Amino acid sequence: MLWTVLLALLVLLLLQTQLSVCLRELRAGGSSPPTFSSSSSPSSSSYNATQQRLPGAIIIGVRKGGTRALLEMLNLHPDVEVAKAEVHYFNVEEHYRRGLAWYRAQMPFTLPGQLTVEKTPGYFAAPQVPAHVWDMNPAVRLLLIVRDPAERLVSDYTQVLHNRLTRHKPYQTLEDLLLRKGRIDPGYKALQRSLYHQHLARWLEVFPLEQIHVVDGDALIRDPFPELRKAERFLDLPPRISPDNFYYNTTKGFYCLLSAGHDKCLDESKGRPHAPLSSQAFKKLCRYFRKPNKLFFEMVGRSFSWC
Repeated sequence: MLWTVLLALLVLLLLQTQLSVCLRELRAGGSSPPTFSSSSSPSSSSYNATQQRLPGAIIIGVRKGGTRALLEMLNLHPDVEVAKAEVHYFNVEEHYRRGLAWYRAQMPFTLPGQLTVEKTPGYFAAPQVPAHVWDMNPAVRLLLIVRDPAERLVSDYTQVLHNRLTRHKPYQTLEDLLLRKGRIDPGYKALQRSLYHQHLARWLEVFPLEQIHVVDGDALIRDPFPELRKAERFLDLPPRISPDNFYYNTTKGFYCLLSAGHDKCLDESKGRPHAPLSSQAFKKLCRYFRKPNKLFFEMVGRSFSWC
């Protein structure tokens, strides 16, 4: 009996000591948020965190526009924590029926004052998503990263082709899918995803343009820092990302990230060589996008150097 009492007292003493340590570290963490480290594990990065919060910002698209690169670059900021995987909450009915508690559980642990960011590129083109996002939080900030729609289409097809080849499934050439009797087939899904003005119009029926920040995906590839500085301002974040956070990897052919002495490059699927498409078919594609692009430029009040 005496040994049981002594053991219980020892356990209580250890718990009290551990609680005191945790409280001290939590107070210290509240005034100085943890910095990004590409080598940190999920358990260590969330050690001082308090709870999972719904996102204050969402990267809504576009597919194959650079959403993963943008997310990883934003994650360099010490006041930002990101959902590591695409959640597909607002565009997959099975997920949406699970409710906000399920959605919150997919988010990272954060400290008070930190911004949670989620990205699912499928949100942009899904008709039901704008209203769903509004119901979650009418004040949420939205990031839309776009690139040349013709190049985006080819990249979209390239990813699908790679997946089919990996699974040893049959496939059609891009030209067969894109052209019907020598003319652009408007029913091709990858083409429809590149009609940015149609999808943005649905978002603007719900959200004001001021709540949607358009990121130039082509510029992000050429020189990441200026685009990241604009994103920081849009998200009301103090400027913490600097040119020193990026270096050009000549082997991969794109910029990689540097933080706290560690580097991080996007996986091998980024920068994958495009599937072949004849110059004649590509020119037809560019001509097809001229009017849609012009409408998109008018909607966002700026233009881009697209084909």
